Amino acid sequence: MQETSHPGPSRPSPSRRSGIAPFIVMEVLAAANARAAAGADVLHLEVGEPGGGAPEQALAAARAALGAGPLGYTEALGIPPLRARIARHYREAYDLAVPEERIVATAGASGAFVLAFLAAFDAGQRVALAEPCYPAYRNILQALDIEVVPLPAEADSRFQPTVELLERVEGPIHGLIVASPANPTGSMLDAASLERLASWCRARGVRLIADEIYHGITYEQPAQSVLATMPEAVVVNSFSKYFCMTGWRLGWMVVPEDLVAPVTRLAQNLFISPSTVAQHAALGAFEAREELEGRIARYRRNRDVLLAALHRAGIERIAPPDGAFYLYADIAELGMDSRELCRLLLEETGVAVTPGLDFDASRGHRFIRLSFAGEEQAVATAADRLASWLTARRPGARA
Repeated sequence: MQETSHPGPSRPSPSRRSGIAPFIVMEVLAAANARAAAGADVLHLEVGEPGGGAPEQALAAARAALGAGPLGYTEALGIPPLRARIARHYREAYDLAVPEERIVATAGASGAFVLAFLAAFDAGQRVALAEPCYPAYRNILQALDIEVVPLPAEADSRFQPTVELLERVEGPIHGLIVASPANPTGSMLDAASLERLASWCRARGVRLIADEIYHGITYEQPAQSVLATMPEAVVVNSFSKYFCMTGWRLGWMVVPEDLVAPVTRLAQNLFISPSTVAQHAALGAFEAREELEGRIARYRRNRDVLLAALHRAGIERIAPPDGAFYLYADIAELGMDSRELCRLLLEETGVAVTPGLDFDASRGHRFIRLSFAGEEQAVATAADRLASWLTARRPGARA
C-alpha cells in the first residue's frame, strides 16, 4: 500500500505590524561600539543621551528606597507622591494647575506614547506629524495600524507643523503630534504658533499630543507647555532628558479626563506599573535643580562649539537650535548621501553622527543630526575633526 505524504505544517511568519523601519541611530551606535571594541577611538555625537548620568539626589533617593525593604508593584499610574510632585512641577514651572488624577507615570516616554496612541486612536485612523521628526512616533503608530500623515515641514517654519500644512492634507485627520523642543532639529513652537495649532485642532475635534520631553533644555527662551493653550491636550514628558535618567525608563503623561480611565485600563494590562525604584529616584531628581542647570550650561557651550565648527566647514543651513541638544544640518552641497557620509566619517575620524534618514525618509539623505549632550572635551575634539573632514570633502577642496 502506497503511503500518502502530507505536507508539514506551514511555518508561522512574523506579524505584519512588526515590519516597521529600524531605528538607524541604533545601527550607528552598534557600528561605533564595534569600532571601539576593535581598539579604535570613538567620539559619540549620534545618541541623544545626556552625559553624566542621574543626579546625586536621584541616586540617594534610590538607595534609600532599596534599603527600606522589598520593592513591589505600585499603582498602575504611579505612586501618589510622585504624581503629586509632578503636579507641583506644573505649578512651579508653568503656573498651571494640573490635577494629580490626570497625571500618569509611565515606563519611559516610549510607554507613554504606546498608551496615548492606544487610548486616543482606533486602527485605521489618521495622525499627522511634521517631518523631520523622532522616528518612533511614526513607527509606533504604524505598529498599531494607525495611519501616519506626514507634513513635510521646511526651514521657513522652523521644521515645525503649521496650519497651512494641515490644510493641504486630503482626507480626515484624527490626531496631531507636536514636539517642542523637537528631535532632531531642536526648534521650538512659540506661544502664538501653539495657539494656532490648538485652535485648528479644537475646531475639528482633532486630538493634540505634545511631546515635551526636552522641556527645561532651552537656551534663549523657555518652552511653552501646550497645556497653557489647550488643557485637554495629551502631554508626554520624561525623566530621561532634562533629569538625565535615560536607563531608569520612567516618563509621565498628562491626559484629559476622558482618557484617564482608558489609560488606566491599558496601563494595568500592558505594564502593570512603572519601575518602583525609578519612581522613588525621580522624587530625588526634582531636588537636583542646581546640578541639572549646570548641565544645561554645558550643553550650551557644546552647542556653540559645534556650531562654530560647522560654520568653519561652510555648513550654514542648520535648523534653529532653540532647545534639546541636537543640530540638524543640511549637507546637500557636499554631494553625498547622509548615510554614506556618516559611515565614512566614523571610519575615517571616529566621529559618530546620525543620518537624517532616521527622521525624514524622503529628504533625510540631505541632513545629519549631531548630538552635543556629551562631555565638553569629547565634543570639542569631535568638532575639530568634523570641521577638518567636512572641509576636505567640499567640492573643489584640494586633496
